[in-house]
Amino acid sequence: MDNLLSMTHLQTDDIMRLIKRAQAIKGGNFEPFKEKKYISNLFFEPSTRTKASFEMAESRLGIHSVPFNADHSSVLKGESLYDTCRTMEAIGCDALVVRHAMTAYYDDLDGLSIPIINGGDGSGSHPTQSLLDLMTIYDRFGTFEGLKVVMAGDISHSRVARSNQQALEKLGATVVFSGPEAWRDPEMDGEYMDFDDAVESCDVIMLLRVQHERHGDQTDFTKRSYHNQYGLTLKRYQKMKQGAIIMHPAPVNRGVEIDGRLIESPQSVIFEQMNNGVFMRMSVIQDILRSEG
Repeated sequence: MDNLLSMTHLQTDDIMRLIKRAQAIKGGNFEPFKEKKYISNLFFEPSTRTKASFEMAESRLGIHSVPFNADHSSVLKGESLYDTCRTMEAIGCDALVVRHAMTAYYDDLDGLSIPIINGGDGSGSHPTQSLLDLMTIYDRFGTFEGLKVVMAGDISHSRVARSNQQALEKLGATVVFSGPEAWRDPEMDGEYMDFDDAVESCDVIMLLRVQHERHGDQTDFTKRSYHNQYGLTLKRYQKMKQGAIIMHPAPVNRGVEIDGRLIESPQSVIFEQMNNGVFMRMSVIQDILRSEG
C-alpha cells in the first residue's frame, strides 16, 4: 500500500489484512522498526483523538514524530500545502499524516515521492477512522455479512459516514441512514429510516457528531430538540436489539447525539473505538512503510 487516501482505494482483501494485523498488534504481536523512521503529522484542523492516536502509534513502532503546528508555521505566511509537504519530504520524513479542511486535498500533492496517510479531508474521507470502526465491529461480530448498520445524524458533512458506507457495503453489510431531512447527502445512495425504527432493527447504531463548525449558523435545532428527535435517548436505548452496539467517532456532543449516561453503557463501544484506533494506525503505518522498503 503506497498511500491511504480514501476507502475507495482499498479492496476487501486490503481491509481484512489491515484488520487482522491490527488485532495481532492489539494482542502484543508486533516489532518496532529497527531502522530509523520519521513521520510528521500535519494537522490543519483541530484534533484530539486522531492526532494523539497517530502519535501513540508512531511511538510504539519506534518512529520519531517530527513536530508540526500549523499556527506556528510558514502556512501563516502563505505557504501552500504542497510546499509544506515537500519541505517535510526534503528534510527526511518517510511519510506524512495530513488532516486538512479541503476535500480531496491530496489531489494537489501528486509531486510528492513519500506516502500520504489521510487523517481527514474536509467532508470527504477519513479512512483510518473507518478502519478502526470496522475493526471494532469485526471484534464484536466476527463478520460483516448480514449486519445492519445505521448512520444517524449529520450525514451531509460526515467524512466518517461516507468512508464507512463505502467500506461496509463492500464487506457485505447493509447500511441505512437516519437524521434531519436538511442534512441528507444526495450523493450518498441509501435508504433513510425513522430513527426509532432503526434503533430497534439495527445491529450497529453509529451516531455522527453535529458539526456546528461546518454549519455556521444554518441550523434550526437546539441541543434539546435535536436530542429528542434524532438522538439516542434513554428510552430509545431500552429498545435496542440485544447484542447491538453503539458507536460514535467523537468528539461527542453529550445530550445531543447521545444521552451522556449512555456513552459508557454496556452496549457502547465508543472508548473501545478509540483504543482500537492506536492499533489500526500502527497496522496502517507498518503496511505503508514496509511496502516502501
